[in-house]
Amino acid sequence: MREVVDGVFELGIGYVNMHVVVTDDGVVLVDTGLPRRSATIDRALHGIRRTVGDVRTILLTHHHPDHTGSVADLCRRSGARVVAHRLDAPYVTGEARAVVRHPVVKLVGLLLGTPEPAPVDDLVTTDRATPVPGFTALHTPGHTAGHVSYLLDRAEGVLFAGDAAAGKRGGRIGSTPRMVSADLDEQARSVARLAELDFAHAVFGHGPAVSGRAVERFRQFVAS
Repeated sequence: MREVVDGVFELGIGYVNMHVVVTDDGVVLVDTGLPRRSATIDRALHGIRRTVGDVRTILLTHHHPDHTGSVADLCRRSGARVVAHRLDAPYVTGEARAVVRHPVVKLVGLLLGTPEPAPVDDLVTTDRATPVPGFTALHTPGHTAGHVSYLLDRAEGVLFAGDAAAGKRGGRIGSTPRMVSADLDEQARSVARLAELDFAHAVFGHGPAVSGRAVERFRQFVAS
């Protein structure tokens, strides 16, 4: 697990990243990675002298299984509250099932397995809500209808972009694969809105973090 800025850690689980944020009130997780990886998260927490019992909140960027894979287990063992956008929450709780059409995505889903349904305690219903002190929820639809990015007021701003965008080599910004996004035009508009903000660091569900006026990389990507 790598520390991006003070108290913000990135944990790669297979091909996807999740993030651990240490706050005065306990640990906040942004997404939980692939299914059946709770033991990996336990070890990572132990490495920073924390336990799953310290987890107070799980912020979900969206409902895809590589981001919600361990929510149910972690919630059960920690008592953490789960936050998701109202449009994605039914897929997390199991009330709705996503329709998967692309054959590659179907195959990946079979290999990964289906996450156990998990409770969602708090719904993001408005843009710029504050689900946890210091975090601002930003509705960034496109990858999914209820995709949320989070801006943390720390170290000149840390953006948790989820799958609204992806980190690339050389500190560049790119898109997630077209096959897994619901609305590419909407996603492009969401990235453009993120580029209007002010933040120094950005972390992603996929790809390396970017530090040092990261928002400028978003602006370059939007302009390209």
